[in-house]
Amino acid sequence: MLLYKDILTGDEMISDAYDLTLVDDAVYEANCSMVQVGQGDVDIGANPSAEDGGEALEDGVETVNNVVYSFRLQQTSFDKKSFLTYIKGYMKAVKAKLAETAPDSVSAFEKGAQTYIKKVIGNFKDYEFYTGESMDPEGMVVLLNYREDGITPYVCFWKHGLKEEKF
Repeated sequence: MLLYKDILTGDEMISDAYDLTLVDDAVYEANCSMVQVGQGDVDIGANPSAEDGGEALEDGVETVNNVVYSFRLQQTSFDKKSFLTYIKGYMKAVKAKLAETAPDSVSAFEKGAQTYIKKVIGNFKDYEFYTGESMDPEGMVVLLNYREDGITPYVCFWKHGLKEEKF
């Protein structure tokens, strides 16, 4: 199994347990779901059996996004101007890191990231933003949006801002 960590902060961001799809050679998208958690048990989304009864929420049970919850992502917010300031700095830091570790991928990173950022800016109001567990302002900001059905959430991670680790 692979765990993907932020190359700048070391925060755990996602694993290959989620079906990752590469988009524009820039980001990995992964569908996520809303699950119920509480007092040590997690509802994985299956229907309750007839013996178990209804679907009412018990005390201490909350509904959470499974990726946000599993990787302890922390919600943050941006307006368009502050996001553009952040993303320029982040892309510069990732480019510098790539120049050290994988110089042949810098060109693909710049082209793909620029294409994807245009999509984000074009639909900026539709996104939610999350940082890694450390809440380091220099680290990756995970983008959360909903598919065309308006129900299915998905998260986006910058491909070149991640490093793979086997565990």
